[in-house]
Amino acid sequence: MPLTRAHARIGTVRQLEILLCVYELGNISAAARKLHLTQPSVSMQLAKLSDAVGLPLYYSVGRQLQFTEAGQTLVESAREILKSYEYLDLKLAQLRGLDTGSLQLAVVTTAKYFIPHLIGEFYQQHPRLDIHFRVGNRQQIIDYTGEDEDDFYVFSHPPKSQDLELVEFLPNRLLAIAPEKHPLASRKKISLQEFAGCQFLHREEGSGTRHAIEQFLRKRNVDLKLRMTIESNEAIKHAVMSGLGVSILSEHTLAFGGRAGLSILDIEELPIVTHWYLARRKSRPLSPAAQKFLEYARNLEKVPLGKLS
Repeated sequence: MPLTRAHARIGTVRQLEILLCVYELGNISAAARKLHLTQPSVSMQLAKLSDAVGLPLYYSVGRQLQFTEAGQTLVESAREILKSYEYLDLKLAQLRGLDTGSLQLAVVTTAKYFIPHLIGEFYQQHPRLDIHFRVGNRQQIIDYTGEDEDDFYVFSHPPKSQDLELVEFLPNRLLAIAPEKHPLASRKKISLQEFAGCQFLHREEGSGTRHAIEQFLRKRNVDLKLRMTIESNEAIKHAVMSGLGVSILSEHTLAFGGRAGLSILDIEELPIVTHWYLARRKSRPLSPAAQKFLEYARNLEKVPLGKLS
């Protein structure tokens, strides 16, 4: 398709990248630092883009930038245009079939205990790859799927979405824990109701572990005696060690994160057994690196990593 005046008026790809960075960070100085440009350079490129469009893109309110309707419209289109370039690069990489490039993962907090072990073995097989992963709770990773910046998202409880392809690849057992000297530590076949009567330490709203526990207990009409909400598996373990209460955590947290000072309780109907899933957006092309990691995950032995005896 020949270049037209309409094409010319939307600015260059670099100008769209700058615009999107300024929009996402909220100010020019932060965008300049991230892009390794001077503030005058960023301002000049945005002024050229505004001139090309023929409309103001933003205005200042104190130190904050407010984007105009034209600016918002251009930001939305810039995202689509830049995503098209990214998808084109992935498709060309498929054709080249190179064992290089990058693999982007976003994983829920509990998965951070075993994903490095998977990545380590995979990287030994493909040492030319550049592998990145970021960590968040379940709700944060769900939000990341909307950004479409990662090849895979690792969940124990993935969202129900027609846009995601799910691959089950490892079991995830959730175990009840207490301090070593807790009265329940030496007992067998403890009822779920008795356990629920103990002071319980819960993960925060949005956590996959909390989601699994709440689903499990709701089906059995069991209520917890909640003492405290804690936004970290490690902090929960230390709180349990200190005698503040009992909790339920993933086996991987205990196997790879350590379990000194803790007892795993023998609770009837426990452990809660869930699975880990690799999720990917169906519309996102698989790079050679992503394809290889998907094949690697599908061929993993179907047993928990770091299973506790």
